[in-house]
Amino acid sequence: MAGASSRRRPYQIAEVIKGWIVDRQLTPGDRLPGEAELMATLGVSKGTVRESTRVLEAQGLVETRTGPGGGVFVREMSESRAISLLSHYLYFKDISIRDVYQIRLALEPELVASLAGKVAAEDIARLRASLASYSEAAADLNAERQQHIDSLNFHQELAALSGGNALLAFIIRFTAQVLSDLTVYRRLYEPGDHHIGPCGCQYHGWLLDAIEDGDAERARELMKEHLIEAQAIMNDNEAQMKRGFLNENLDR
Repeated sequence: MAGASSRRRPYQIAEVIKGWIVDRQLTPGDRLPGEAELMATLGVSKGTVRESTRVLEAQGLVETRTGPGGGVFVREMSESRAISLLSHYLYFKDISIRDVYQIRLALEPELVASLAGKVAAEDIARLRASLASYSEAAADLNAERQQHIDSLNFHQELAALSGGNALLAFIIRFTAQVLSDLTVYRRLYEPGDHHIGPCGCQYHGWLLDAIEDGDAERARELMKEHLIEAQAIMNDNEAQMKRGFLNENLDR
């Protein structure tokens, strides 16, 4: 038991240091106290301080700089790293298309309603320009795969415009990324319905119209319709892929 306790000690001290950072309202770029001060403040050995620092580095919360003016500094975890860590957690979970769309239907209609009349003209123009990549039927499976990804990126871009609720925006972007990963990993674009892109493009254009017009209710309803239709297509593609997998095994 003593051995297990000693192995947990650096993780416990790392949590104490995180609390210390919050209490002192340190921000990215601020330097942590040196090893000697941390040892005295926390009542631990140099080895424990160094192990705790490595734990925090692995979590993406601090970075060590060498040379003159070096030390351990607070850093802000990037969104891409946070999404990557969460994705690793879900890697062995049996996440379904239904699970993803349950979250999307709960959050994204309210997101677009909140954006109505509040998106700058240059952002509307940028998003409209992005629709070109999936406005026409895909020529082949590789193009269709990319259209799936580009279409989901549109939703992530909408979420990025929600400056009032960082948590909502992050959850929506993370969910879109999970769906993008599922699309590629499970090859859900392979049934070859090359009109999926143009259908999504049409809805996205209507959504931008509603947002630009400041019509929150129209934006909300359009997003619901869009997600319900997209889920039906993805469910059908998933079923086709499963049938294909079963047929391949039966033919062996």
